[in-house]
Amino acid sequence: MGHFGLGRIGTGADVGVAVRPERASASPARRGSRSGRPHRPQSRHVGRAHVEALETSDAGTNRYTARVSSWPDKPRRVLIVEDNVPLRSAIARRVRDWGSHPLEAGTAREANALLAASPDLLVVDLHLPDELAFGVIEASARLWPKPICVAISGRASPEQAFRLAQLGVRAYIEKPFSLDQLQHSVENAYREAPSLEVLIAACVGRVPLRTLQERLRDVMVHQALALSKGSRSETARLLAVSRQAIQQMLRGRVSLPRRDDISDPPPE
Repeated sequence: MGHFGLGRIGTGADVGVAVRPERASASPARRGSRSGRPHRPQSRHVGRAHVEALETSDAGTNRYTARVSSWPDKPRRVLIVEDNVPLRSAIARRVRDWGSHPLEAGTAREANALLAASPDLLVVDLHLPDELAFGVIEASARLWPKPICVAISGRASPEQAFRLAQLGVRAYIEKPFSLDQLQHSVENAYREAPSLEVLIAACVGRVPLRTLQERLRDVMVHQALALSKGSRSETARLLAVSRQAIQQMLRGRVSLPRRDDISDPPPE
């Protein structure tokens, strides 16, 4: 994936992302050549982070916008949990470029409060000022519909990375990273189903086959019902089955999500 006027931010192990610059000034000295080539980077310091902003031509900006607008199934609300303000702000700007609404938190406590807004996507720094982010991720897994989670960090141990995978985190990105890398990871998480073979194989000898089948069915139907706000027709479409099949499952063991479990989006 190409970078369109992206600079690199980050001098420490826990800071780092590529930042799309602000709109170029109308001054001819700042607009670049007619060939469309970008200006040389201009650097500025923001706290611990060293930001290099590259200004792009209008053609480059248009190519970037077209690429974002062609991405299907973009999240509506994105919870960004990151204590470094410049980094969090940079991610929030990219989220707005997606047409999504960013929710920003700098601590685990703030993040847990914002989970009430029912985000579709979490971008979570593992190391937060008040605690590690495992509690936030576990709390998000109790939501319906369950959001996709992407973790970022500059210093996760193998044990921590293993626990993230156990909690269903779809991607782990080491700092420093570019915003295009982050977007690519999010796109993959939305477009590709997670690999199930290892998880299913680990159930052999521990979970009866019938129990596993029933649990798999219940979770998929519950998630689809939550995503569709209880619509049977939309649930059938998401699961690629007939509406009659959904009706039969609901008359059996699968129950509708409680109204409290399906949060309406907050005013934006």
